[in-house]
Order: sequence, then C-alpha cells, then structure tokens
Amino acid sequence: MVDRPIAINEPDVLSSTQLRDLVALLQAVVTEGASVGYLRPPDDPAATLYWSALPRPGVRLFLAESAGAVVGTIQLHNAESANGTHRAEVCKLLVSPTHRRRGIGLDLLRHVECAARDDDKLLLHLDTRVGDPSNLLYQRAGWTEAGTIPAWARSTDGTLEMTRFWYRDLRHPLE
Repeated sequence: MVDRPIAINEPDVLSSTQLRDLVALLQAVVTEGASVGYLRPPDDPAATLYWSALPRPGVRLFLAESAGAVVGTIQLHNAESANGTHRAEVCKLLVSPTHRRRGIGLDLLRHVECAARDDDKLLLHLDTRVGDPSNLLYQRAGWTEAGTIPAWARSTDGTLEMTRFWYRDLRHPLE
C-alpha cells in the first residue's frame, strides 16, 4: 500500500462525499469500541443528522483527506460561558481504522492547536476513556493530564468507565 499525502481542511459546508465518508468513519470507530458518545454504531440517518449539523457557530470542523476521501476528523468547540472565551474543547478526534499509525491523529491535533491559537484561545481541554490508545497520543503530543473521574461514561457493554481529562496550555510552546 502506498501512502498518499494527507490534506487537512476546514469546510464551510460538507459535500455529499464528505458527509458520506464521515458517516462511515463514525460507524467504523464506534464499531471498534471508540468512546465517542455512542453506545453502538449509529445508523446512517442518525450519523447523517449528527454530521449535517457541522460546522456551526462556535464549532469548527477539520477533515483529514487522502485521495478524495475523509480519513480523519477533529472538532474545536468554543466555551460558551463569558468567563471561558479563552478556552475551547477538542472533540471527536477520529482516524479511520485503515489509516491509523501514520501520524494523522497527531497532524489533526497540531492543526487544531494552531487554529485555536489563531482564534486567540489560550487553553484546550479534552477527555478520553482511561486505557484507550488515544491517551498515548495526547501524552506524546505534550498535553498534560488533569486527572480522572470514575464512572464518567458508559461503554458499549454498559460498564461505567473512568475518563481521563487532558489539557494543553497554548501560552507555553512545546519543547
């Protein structure tokens, strides 16, 4: 398999192809057990409804594309409170199971950090299930663990799972 270049872009409106690819991406990662807000893979109408609402004011959506197909995505959600305009939450960093371990997740994370800086954000935060491989990505990317909360999210088998919270202080460059 020859790796093709990855382009990261921020669409104003999703094309029908991008929408179809995002539906399939969400279904694939949830099928593999990703903890991204779903207990089971959403059916096509539910996943289409979710992605059709993006991007929207206060939520930026970035896509990693290769050979005309979406192979990854990440979101940046502005804080809604008046005292939180300096921060944003990173959500739904998803990489296609067929494109993992190629640096796409790190590229998306770095891209959203730059976008946040451009938006004058000083602090980013996210959460992920304890034990998920994504924790290694955030650690390697220079994010700081803020702590864990037990029984934060329910897994696909109904078990309540511990979640780890991470933050990235954008005022301090990475070493």
